[in-house]
Amino acid sequence: MINLPKWDQDLINKYNISGPRYTSYPTALSFSDGYQQHDLIKAINSSSTNSLSVYIHIPFCSQLCYYCGCNKVITRHQSKADLYLDYLEQEIIAQAALFTSYQVEQLHLGGGTPTFLTAAQMARLIGILEQHFNFAHDAERGIEIDPRSLADDMLKHLRFLGFNRVSFGIQDFNDEVQLAVNRPQSADAVKSLISEARELGFKSINADMIYGLPLQTPQSFKETIEQLIELSPDRVSVFNYAHLPERFAAQRKIKDADLPSAHDKLSMFKNTLEQMSEAGYQFIGMDHFAKTSNELAVAQNSQQLHRNFQGYTTHGDCDLLGLGVSSISQIGTAILQNQKQLKQYYHAIETQHGSAITKGMQLDNDDLIRAEVIKQLICHFQLDMQSIADKYQLDFTDYFASSLSALEPLIADGMVVINEKLITVTARGNLFIRIICMCFDTYLQQHIKNTRFSRVI
Repeated sequence: MINLPKWDQDLINKYNISGPRYTSYPTALSFSDGYQQHDLIKAINSSSTNSLSVYIHIPFCSQLCYYCGCNKVITRHQSKADLYLDYLEQEIIAQAALFTSYQVEQLHLGGGTPTFLTAAQMARLIGILEQHFNFAHDAERGIEIDPRSLADDMLKHLRFLGFNRVSFGIQDFNDEVQLAVNRPQSADAVKSLISEARELGFKSINADMIYGLPLQTPQSFKETIEQLIELSPDRVSVFNYAHLPERFAAQRKIKDADLPSAHDKLSMFKNTLEQMSEAGYQFIGMDHFAKTSNELAVAQNSQQLHRNFQGYTTHGDCDLLGLGVSSISQIGTAILQNQKQLKQYYHAIETQHGSAITKGMQLDNDDLIRAEVIKQLICHFQLDMQSIADKYQLDFTDYFASSLSALEPLIADGMVVINEKLITVTARGNLFIRIICMCFDTYLQQHIKNTRFSRVI
């Protein structure tokens, strides 16, 4: 099967270091302050597409999950969502006016917990979006769902509103693990929801899992993945839990003694690779799997896969507009981020005519070249050096001399093969794709000094 990794314990012992996830290049660590609405206007004018992907961040959760590092607000007051939608509406009106020549091909609601919104609030949000944006009739509309907090008939309501993709945050089926991270949920309830989503005709049903959580063992997580495979989701993300209590206050509630050892975490991932592969899923890369019939796998096999702040995606030709607190846009050659804190987001919307942009980056030619190289490697495990040389009119060997030098130890260890035209990541190397991409990252040394990344496996 395509991309199936070859497990090599010696290489894992040697190379299981920390590094960026490359949902963008340059990464968010390179953003600087001082960016505003005029930078978005400039970016739109420089863009060569009229296709748009819209991401909306809903920050609210009714309960704190101890592992979480997302930008969220814990509350049980539904009125806070009404206030948020008031401000979000102002932002949508202000930004949509700039995208009248665009067609929305993709909509995604993330968080937080997007289904914190009531049926009426969700209908209000979709109504605002449809009033101000031009949606393609077959647009992808996806939403992240916490199975525990989904109101009765909400799936039916979401389908009625045009959603055709759902992503369930499951994390683990084991009761003890769920209690340890303050996220108890019934496996039967999850099973019932996935069955209902299938009956309602959702095109793609995704599941998010996490390994490395407190009280997990290789055996318990193996059983969790067995249960997951029985549910037959179309796509699966199996994330590596990064324990960073100094950065995320919620994680301080997790006892270090309860965390699985590094060896056990690796065993969990190795088992998952084997289980998912045997069940007919394609390894897309890093921590993602998809059924071979799913468009994510089809896109990868036809060299059309893309990666952005939403992870792996099939809409590489779209500009990405992020709306809501902390959201990130990638338009043309600019990356722009909204205010990260709710109070500052509200203040910005009030004082900047509906815009909350505060940070960003204007990509130069070198950034664009390296972004394309990293995207090709992380999506397809292969790079056509000549196509880069022709497109950007450069001598690849000369331009990337330091990167090729950094790859030499990986080549010596059989993780990468280079011939006249291609850089190819081998079956031994594709678990380490983040490290291979790091060789092309000119900003990395500065970031390593100032930031703790998650481990690559």
